[in-house]
Amino acid sequence: MVDVATARLVTTFAAPLDRERDAADAPYLVRWPVPRPGGASGRRLLVQRGDTELVVVAPDRTGVSDAADVPEAADVPGSAHAPAVRFPAPWPRNFGTFAVAPDAGLAVFAGVHAVRAVDPAGAVRWEIAHGCWEGSCRTLHTGFEEYATDTRHRYPDSGSAVFSADGTLVWAHIRGPVAASGPDPEALDEWLVIDAADGRVLGRVDAETVAAGSDHVPHPDPALMGLCVGEGQDGVPLLWGRWDGEELTVERFCDDERILTAVSPSGDRFLTVTHYEETLGVHRVEDGSVLAELDTRNAVPRHPEADPDDEDADESLWDYECGFLDEETVVAGTSERDAEYGEQRHWLVSTAGEEMRVTARLAYPFPVSGVPTALGDGTWYTVSESGDALHVWSR
Repeated sequence: MVDVATARLVTTFAAPLDRERDAADAPYLVRWPVPRPGGASGRRLLVQRGDTELVVVAPDRTGVSDAADVPEAADVPGSAHAPAVRFPAPWPRNFGTFAVAPDAGLAVFAGVHAVRAVDPAGAVRWEIAHGCWEGSCRTLHTGFEEYATDTRHRYPDSGSAVFSADGTLVWAHIRGPVAASGPDPEALDEWLVIDAADGRVLGRVDAETVAAGSDHVPHPDPALMGLCVGEGQDGVPLLWGRWDGEELTVERFCDDERILTAVSPSGDRFLTVTHYEETLGVHRVEDGSVLAELDTRNAVPRHPEADPDDEDADESLWDYECGFLDEETVVAGTSERDAEYGEQRHWLVSTAGEEMRVTARLAYPFPVSGVPTALGDGTWYTVSESGDALHVWSR
């Protein structure tokens, strides 16, 4: 029998954009790891992407910054006293990904043909053009308008970009080649380290991947970065990058079978879930070695609302999103599989010692949906089913 732990609602944030009116994604909350050494620490930003703009809300002054640190702040309806920054988007939201600096002073849009840094006024700080993420296209585009109405480019693959913990670097996973190098039909994916201030490419390596999509996972040390690359059925390469100020070196961990989800607050360990979602793993950052694993088969009980004759219900699956609440506690869900039967369940998992174990099922004061996203400070959040609010929880 698994214990039950009651989740306490810390706060609720209203989505700054109307999902239907503004053609917007659901909001999410990012808490930056404490960088080593120095710099801004533990900053939280509420972020939502619409088709025409990216809105960044500072949920609280102590968690994000002083008002002077947030450029062109404005009140957002539904979020009293929450300063916000609005970045004009260079292309619609379905054409790439984005990242925001820890001080909310710069946004980077990783698009189909370029990585572009934009300030809140809409001015382009810098841009790095690269190969096209539409698989059959070999054109080095100079602007979004060249393919905006081309049906072949409607569902492109994508890369990603993220700021380092101290905001000084941008790490970007792109489709090669970088435009300055000229067309190269053999170039695949590349991983860049970029000076966030002026867009200079400081380091560059062949990622040796063929991405459908990718995600970065920042480390508290700005010189370290995790990258998980989705290659569909071919696997999920997990890359670990190190920038020593002169050279970018990359290690490849986990035999392309595990999805990187989080780094622990200390930066000593990272968390993964296997490609087919059956096993969680805690790894040593230094070499990627597995410290402990947890399979759902022996850890998560059968869903109580499942049909007794449904043999598939005997096996739960972990969600692709899971993370560290603190150094020795993970919050993870079985939401995707649970949704087939009824209530979506979330779990507390201990990573202390040499074993991982489920310590409790989380009970909420009202129904929640989707995955739990850990913030590394003892809290986690869930997004309402309609995507119009975000709830922050603690134990």
